[in-house]
Amino acid sequence: MSSPPAGQRLPRGRHGLTRDEVVGSQRSRLLRALAETMAEKGYAQTSVADVLRSAGVSRETFYEQFSSKADCFMTAYETAVELVLAGMPATPAEGGDRLERFDRAIGAYLDALAAEPAFARLFLLEVYAAGPAALARRAEAQARFVERLSRLLGPRDATERFAVEALVAAVSSMVTAKLAAGDVDGLRALRTPVCELVSRALPGG
Repeated sequence: MSSPPAGQRLPRGRHGLTRDEVVGSQRSRLLRALAETMAEKGYAQTSVADVLRSAGVSRETFYEQFSSKADCFMTAYETAVELVLAGMPATPAEGGDRLERFDRAIGAYLDALAAEPAFARLFLLEVYAAGPAALARRAEAQARFVERLSRLLGPRDATERFAVEALVAAVSSMVTAKLAAGDVDGLRALRTPVCELVSRALPGG
């Protein structure tokens, strides 16, 4: 999975970058600054001023791109969703039975979260403090995970489809607990027990 831009500050003086490149750099720095500040202070205690200090951009630049902290959060949330989905196969094109496909998918998901803990916290924890629109977006994102895993696992009936939905909810709860405790290594360690659970709930084939 590729990480989001690191958001390095622009060089002082003449730099030869296009306007789009400058805007893109500023935007990526603001999104990362928001995620990292919220990982430290939480959504409610993070102010636009905090984000500006961390990103090294002006208030004017912030409001050229975002209408509010909530608007910046929603954009950062979309970034987090795409980061997580990017490493997960969308179709069962790779070989192996469905349990092997699940193993690869859950491994990619957990690796993505562990690689970007600030965005992972924003995705799974801070979203609960960001208001109804953010919670609605979280529900949509979880539905996307259910659909993607369903394509990989191929539930054979309504009972197995419900098992996939329950699995997504359970994994979300477990990884959220690890992130809340700051246990990044524990995220990757979930792979084996989760796969063992799935092997009992959804036999391979």
